[in-house]
Amino acid sequence: MRIAMWSGPRNLSTAMMYAFAARGDCAVWDEPFYAAYLAATGLDHPMRDEILAAHEADPDKVAAACSGPIPQEQSLFYQKHMTVHMIPGIDRGFMRDCVNVFLIRHPARVVASYAKKREDPSLADIGFVQQAELFDEVSGWLGRAPVVVDSLDIRANPRQMLHKLCDAVDIPFTEKMLTWPAGGHPSDGVWAPHWYGAVHRSTGFGEPEGPLPDLSPEYQALVDQALPHHERLAAFKL
Repeated sequence: MRIAMWSGPRNLSTAMMYAFAARGDCAVWDEPFYAAYLAATGLDHPMRDEILAAHEADPDKVAAACSGPIPQEQSLFYQKHMTVHMIPGIDRGFMRDCVNVFLIRHPARVVASYAKKREDPSLADIGFVQQAELFDEVSGWLGRAPVVVDSLDIRANPRQMLHKLCDAVDIPFTEKMLTWPAGGHPSDGVWAPHWYGAVHRSTGFGEPEGPLPDLSPEYQALVDQALPHHERLAAFKL
């Protein structure tokens, strides 16, 4: 089975990748299309040159690998995808070979976290519009809503929510998913030193999240733009 987990940045997505990697039966891939996205858009992201040098930038080759043989002779293949990477011109056909799951987080938390790593994010940077578009696309060919899981709920009760997620995608839950070694994972993208400091210090999902952060008027306006897309998917969460 191939699981494509779709989220925006700063959304518990790396911790979820570590949880699946800890199972012992699951290969993982960290943001397969990041280099292709940077090459196509020309955007100046942190560590851009290193990313383009270290990772495949041909989207057709990446898509073929996403639906190709599962690496390491494992039975599961967890793909951590960023919704912002699915720009026009990238073939989405590989998604039909995957169980597509949508990982959501309140936009106020996303904006507050993202702005600490890259200043002045735009609506396009944080992925809520793209996530809703992908959700609609998958819903259209499934004939029903795909699985949606909220990072807030995972942080509040990791065991319960990961069990629900595993049931929803028809794989067995294992307690191994609740912990992982500190220090990162061999599958981390080359961008990990810039983005993954907190999760590299972690050995699990940590404490439940607190109240929503206070934001500047500029950032609150961005949250207000993203919120309708978030709330639409939140209506379908586990």
